[in-house]
Amino acid sequence: MTSLGSLTEFVASQDELLREAALTLPHEFSRCTYSLGPIRQAVYLCLTCKLPRGLCSSCSIACHTDHEQIELFPKRNFRCDCPTTAIPHGCTLHRSLEEENRENSYDQNFRSIFCRCGRPYDPKCERETMIQCLACEDWFHESCLHLRTRPSSRESSPIPENEVSDNNNDTEDNQSEASSSGLPMPLISAEDYDAFVCSSCVRSIDTLRRYAGTQGVIMVVRDSEDSPWRKLGGNPLCVDAPTTMEDDLLDIDDSLAGPGQKRSRSHSFHSEAPERKKQHVLPESSSPCLAPAPNLIAQAIFQGSQQPSDTKVALGEGDVFLTDGWRGRWCRCSRCFPSLSDHPYLLEEEETYEPPEDPDSALSLEELGMRALERLPRDRAIDGIRAFNDMRDDLLAYLRPFAQEGRIVGEADVRQFFETLQESKHGS
Repeated sequence: MTSLGSLTEFVASQDELLREAALTLPHEFSRCTYSLGPIRQAVYLCLTCKLPRGLCSSCSIACHTDHEQIELFPKRNFRCDCPTTAIPHGCTLHRSLEEENRENSYDQNFRSIFCRCGRPYDPKCERETMIQCLACEDWFHESCLHLRTRPSSRESSPIPENEVSDNNNDTEDNQSEASSSGLPMPLISAEDYDAFVCSSCVRSIDTLRRYAGTQGVIMVVRDSEDSPWRKLGGNPLCVDAPTTMEDDLLDIDDSLAGPGQKRSRSHSFHSEAPERKKQHVLPESSSPCLAPAPNLIAQAIFQGSQQPSDTKVALGEGDVFLTDGWRGRWCRCSRCFPSLSDHPYLLEEEETYEPPEDPDSALSLEELGMRALERLPRDRAIDGIRAFNDMRDDLLAYLRPFAQEGRIVGEADVRQFFETLQESKHGS
């Protein structure tokens, strides 16, 4: 530990650590989410436990504190595995031992493997930003999405000394640039889109595949293997590629989002809050199909992936980036709606569980100590107060010579006081 110049600096550093801890962990982690059933929540993979299973936020902190973990971020329809027989490490928050979760889905992320490239994730060496697919919730490297060239070195890139964070910037809007320090700007930045769907998921959803490459459903394509990658379907004022009907586009409802705003990817909810009634989206059975004409380049990519040729490699992968307001632009005719309704997150924004706020997160150690003291039985509280007063008197006696001689109290002096205090306790 770096030597501190004075007792004042030591106290100030402790106060700063408390403030940082309150900002980093503002929630209360005293309740396992198992009793809530399968929900969309942040999931943590415990690498120390034998089986690759997922933990809720509370169990990752309260039950597996000293275990090596990887944050997998939100996963839908997931139930915490901590109190089940799949994890031998007993849950300290949910005392009843439960049967193994049979409905949970464990994809390659639970083997610490991500993206279509199948590379293990190492936060100490990874330079690129990874983007989560809205559908399968796997994570993809920007280079694997052809947003940038893969860095030649996998070593961690240093953060420039003159880099100053701007608290007024939207963290989500700048995720692609901020966490890829030292790399050039990606072809599509986070502020250009609201959601991402990988090519495998696009191919499994008919309506999404039909919309690919049209206005507001951006793709990354190239004309040949030697051509640079470019955006397709991003700018409604430009014609990115020939389509069967260039002007057959949907009107965008500006009321869905304010100008210049980016809607959050998902709502959050707490278990104590009453469940909101949702307005279910229904198909418009009598209306004509209002979907834009299919983009020829996009459809060639999907058709090429089903044929033994290099069409897919030459043109693109088939990933799509959905721009703001995309849920309000779907056609809801009897042909387009069924494949959308099979995936409710395409029609309505999902709620993601977050632990309740911790009312004690902003309290100092002294305030927490007094609160704990108030909860003790009277006789134990009196003993605690006496012990505190004795330590206070000893500390004042120890520091008095420093004040009289004008000496600075250093870290070594503080350590010596508490070591002497411990020795006197053992001696008595």
